[in-house]
Amino acid sequence: MALPLLSYGPTSQNQRVVGYEVGGDEQPRVFTTENLLAASDMDGLIWAAYRQIFSEHQLLKANRQKILESQLRYGQITVRDFIRGLVLSETFRRYNYEFNDNYRFVELVVQRVLGRDVYSEREKIAWSIVLGTKGLKGFVDALINSPEYMENFGDNTVPYQRRRILPQRAQGETPFNLKTPRYGAYYRKKLGFPQLGAGLPAKRIPDRGRRGGDPTDYRDLARLVIYSVKMPPATATIPEDFLAAVPRR
Repeated sequence: MALPLLSYGPTSQNQRVVGYEVGGDEQPRVFTTENLLAASDMDGLIWAAYRQIFSEHQLLKANRQKILESQLRYGQITVRDFIRGLVLSETFRRYNYEFNDNYRFVELVVQRVLGRDVYSEREKIAWSIVLGTKGLKGFVDALINSPEYMENFGDNTVPYQRRRILPQRAQGETPFNLKTPRYGAYYRKKLGFPQLGAGLPAKRIPDRGRRGGDPTDYRDLARLVIYSVKMPPATATIPEDFLAAVPRR
């Protein structure tokens, strides 16, 4: 028996703020099949879907889902079905599901499918229960078929990070692929990732009375240098009758 979704309350995030500003270069570009004008527009939509679901190091030609791409081009599936197929693909499972715990994986998928951060730890636990009881396919179907997904993206729009940049704000939200790396802290430690600067003594700069770069600071060092002077090799003397030494031909 599948457990019902645990209730959780949404928090105030940027995507929940209604925006009335005029669209510009800072706003996310929306890729949808409702306004495709050329065949190249479909290529851009498919590429945007790959960038949204996969990380930068996973965007390889060998990881393309060509069957799903062909079905989308010929109208056999919708963009929502294409997104579902990418998340359920063996590539996404191998690179993300198998190297993260359920809580970390839930955070990754919510960011990439719903275009927002998780509201709280309670939401992580709620979706982790769905993942644990219904499996990967049941969890992805629950997100794709959720009212939040349908209200924001529907059947024809590629998900995107909603309202990452706010007007009159010096710095917006960090992109998901930068603030949520592939591995969590547990797997980074388990795989032996190097910890930069761990166990190294702190460097101390000597406090000099004179300004840095004074030549007198290096006087003692210069006295320790031993110079070895090498004489150039002696040049060979040219005989006066050098023409006689040239063989006749």
